Amino acid sequence: MNEDTPDRSLFDSSAVQALREDLALALRAAAHHGLGEGVCNHFSIALPQRPDCFLLNPRGLHWAEVQGRDIVLVDASGRQLAGAHPVEPTAMFIHAAVHRIAGKACVLHTHMPYATALTLTDLRALDTTLSQNAMRFHGRVAADGNYNGLALDTREGERIAHAMHGADVVFLGNHGVIVCGARIDHAFDDLYYLERACMAQVLAHSTGRPLLPVQPELAALVAAQTLGERLQSELFFDSLRRMLP
Repeated sequence: MNEDTPDRSLFDSSAVQALREDLALALRAAAHHGLGEGVCNHFSIALPQRPDCFLLNPRGLHWAEVQGRDIVLVDASGRQLAGAHPVEPTAMFIHAAVHRIAGKACVLHTHMPYATALTLTDLRALDTTLSQNAMRFHGRVAADGNYNGLALDTREGERIAHAMHGADVVFLGNHGVIVCGARIDHAFDDLYYLERACMAQVLAHSTGRPLLPVQPELAALVAAQTLGERLQSELFFDSLRRMLP
């Protein structure tokens, strides 16, 4: 093992074990709320001590069954460094690029139904001036309409990462979404409320009645209010820890 490769003691350290448990909890919680899709899609978190390496859920396990011991360690080039299970190729290409290029600590990629439904429309993304849940994302969303098939090479992962333009949330046209954050609990809270906001928008459209957005200035205010105090996000994650041990 060369000097650029983290040793096993880092993967087994108490701090990284805690991250592994939290990442597994986020996956189980996503499954609990219907945000997963079979054994596809991935969550990852960069190691604070080694931001060029990240933890990732393995290939072939349903999110509802993932435990901390199942989480694997991967480096920025997509090499698996630790963990008992294999890694799915698209996970390495997408997540490695978003961590490395976009500089995001926590990266959650899903094909959750209502958010994905909006990627199929001409708008491609959520309207952040509609529901209160949507307003928390005002100024934080990018849309990538250039779908190129499965991300099976570094070029497609890098293209997606550049298309984010620094946004916390990117809607991938004809594909799904990526939600990013500095912490697992904050990112998961955003993921959950993003799907709720998308659901409200899809349901509102289904009525056939005209939608009534607020002014962008008000949406920006609500976004600032939400991001100014994230205790609610942390309490939500703590409640999930109690519900899904």
